[in-house]
Amino acid sequence: MLTTDKALLRAYEEHIRLELALSENSIKAYLHDIKLFMDFKTLNQPDMSLDLIDQNLITQFLKELTELGFTAASQARILSGIRSFYRFLEEEDLIHSNPTRLIEMPQTGRKLPDVLSYDEITKMMNIADLSNVNGHRNKCMIELLYACGLRVSELISMRITQVYENDGFVRVIGKGKKERLIPVGKTTLKNLKTYLAEVRGTYNSKSDFLFVNRFGGQLSRQSVHKLVKEFAETAGIRKNISPHTFRHSFATHLLEGGADLRAVQQMLGHSSISTTEIYTHIDREYLRETILSYHPRSKT
Repeated sequence: MLTTDKALLRAYEEHIRLELALSENSIKAYLHDIKLFMDFKTLNQPDMSLDLIDQNLITQFLKELTELGFTAASQARILSGIRSFYRFLEEEDLIHSNPTRLIEMPQTGRKLPDVLSYDEITKMMNIADLSNVNGHRNKCMIELLYACGLRVSELISMRITQVYENDGFVRVIGKGKKERLIPVGKTTLKNLKTYLAEVRGTYNSKSDFLFVNRFGGQLSRQSVHKLVKEFAETAGIRKNISPHTFRHSFATHLLEGGADLRAVQQMLGHSSISTTEIYTHIDREYLRETILSYHPRSKT
């Protein structure tokens, strides 16, 4: 039976590293936040084991974070890490009770993401200079970001073998190395086939990345971010645009068109549907029409 705080923390680290396969950055962030709490416990209740900690001590910890200037969003992130730690201890029968169970998350509010209209996305795609191979590549990248709702990390790490041309799918490897299949629309698939057949080979790359730089190596996040900014500026779009904007737009446009929320969740690779629900605010008129059309009390 593990007894010391350090031993429990090591067991948790092994769990998130080997079983959950979190990235190194995520692991460091979780451990950092949990250690903040442990340091607070050591100062205030040095002889108390994690098993005996109650809700009051965690509430006091959150109050101290407020006094130290931590934002509500930062507090929510830290509390989320502590909850994850205690859930693990509880599931492994390393503690008898979970003091985080009844603690409410700090109210952060949610900043709604910028979303591009379909016309704005079309304008950006038409900016590409198709007289050179980079233009074909750039258009194809932007189209795939929007068509599949990809994260930029998923785009730049995608391999040629992850494109199933005949089936009309791409296989995406997301956070925690979780895989998902995303269908590709006819127009995007046609452009992708043309890129693979006529353009990709001109880079003389020995790697199998789907999109490569002029040296034949993997593209960087910064290069894709810069490209998107340049395209937006040339297209006369004044919104705060990044590669992630296409992911937001993908989700929003699907839901506006009546797509099922859980289907969108699966295509985005969200582990929790609450993350996907941020996109449901977008089209109030669509929601209004749905109520008027289908709710029995709205029919006259």
